[in-house]
Amino acid sequence: MSNSTALLIADLTGVAVFAASGASAAVAKRLDLFGVVFVGFLAALGGGIFRDLVIDEPVPLAFADWRYAATAILTATVVFWFHPHFARLRTTVLVLDAAGLGLFAVAGTLKALDADVSALGAVMIGMLTGIGGGLARDLLTGEIPVVLLREIYALAALLGATAVVLLDLIDATGAVPLGGAMLLVFVVRVLALRRRWSAPVAADRPSRLVRSGRS
Repeated sequence: MSNSTALLIADLTGVAVFAASGASAAVAKRLDLFGVVFVGFLAALGGGIFRDLVIDEPVPLAFADWRYAATAILTATVVFWFHPHFARLRTTVLVLDAAGLGLFAVAGTLKALDADVSALGAVMIGMLTGIGGGLARDLLTGEIPVVLLREIYALAALLGATAVVLLDLIDATGAVPLGGAMLLVFVVRVLALRRRWSAPVAADRPSRLVRSGRS
């Protein structure tokens, strides 16, 4: 199997996992078939579409290569009809989601660097490529985006994107170093899930007027 074929398979696997995640959330909100497929499609490909639009690609990859859209649509449709079985695979989906997050964050950062985006811009684009689909999923299903809550999700993607930029600076963007960046995202995300790590939130402190008994 060639490297390009292996990367395509990995890419489409990530698309399928994110589509399943989006479709499952849509099913839980009792959306119809079109709604489930639409949310699954954007969950799978929203981050990549954002990336391609920002770096001024003539046509986003989600539309230029039919295999991406077909994978997302087919996966979402399968989840719609067989969603009770997917509920039993929640742990597996979370693990695959972590792998997809790493893959998309690294790939998005690389594509931004290839488009001559600055280091900081590439990091941000890489992170948003990884989390963009999840943002779209949560907004469309009326939820506060998980990346804005306490879960270590966006931070994991940010670490992976930063690692890619640092590797690029020392001209070490080979398959093994980039695989290490993907692994970094995966490990941080999985450990955060297992150990219930979370980012800090603002303390809920009463105002000075309340403490002093004034109205």
